[in-house]
Amino acid sequence: MGARAEQPVLYVYSTIDALLAGAYEGDLTVRQLATKGDFGLGTYNHLNGEMVLLGGTMYHVKADGTVAIADPDEHVPLAYVVPFQPSDTFVVEASAAAKPLTELETAIDARLANKNLFYAVKVSGAFVNVSTRAIAPQARPYRSLAEVSKEQVVFKRTEVAGSLVGLRSPSFSKGISVPGWHWHFISDGKDYGGHVLAGSLVRGVVKVAPVREFDVQLPASDDFAKADQTKDRSAELHQVESGRR
Repeated sequence: MGARAEQPVLYVYSTIDALLAGAYEGDLTVRQLATKGDFGLGTYNHLNGEMVLLGGTMYHVKADGTVAIADPDEHVPLAYVVPFQPSDTFVVEASAAAKPLTELETAIDARLANKNLFYAVKVSGAFVNVSTRAIAPQARPYRSLAEVSKEQVVFKRTEVAGSLVGLRSPSFSKGISVPGWHWHFISDGKDYGGHVLAGSLVRGVVKVAPVREFDVQLPASDDFAKADQTKDRSAELHQVESGRR
């Protein structure tokens, strides 16, 4: 028998509950994170904008709307990164109406045989009515993410070509990841992106990569040690993810 192909491992740095509690500083650099995979999402220290990792390049979407390639020496407080190895690809053809993000999620869910796995998903194509967000860097004393997100900056594009970088996490990962779907976006022109609040797909290609193994590294920081991760933050997470103010 031939050797079994090496399975991709989702590298998780910190936890979503720690970020919700205000742990906005990590000790992991972008350079170190980039060794863990070529696809993923997260944020930067002090909650300075949004991270989009696509094709091995890590982008930094800032609260002024600009997009830059991340500084290798920059640090991150939360990230989810994986070597992207899709096993399912399908095409979404143009139709009379664009497919809202919720419908796209439902269509992808219908193709998943095992919803207790993680899935990395890339959707590349033409989009309309896209809303993304980023948050300006924060200063101590740090407030909770639910409070800070009320000051998020929202960017809108009526039409844009680009890629959704998504992670679908199983329900049991609550506290570590965002249960269900978590999307970031980067335009083909690399001049627009962020955490996705809304949008519709006109036409595109969907690539789905199942992930059966994940590795969680916990920050060696006082912020993480002192973050209250005992309470149920589900309502806060919903507020933050949906962009409801």
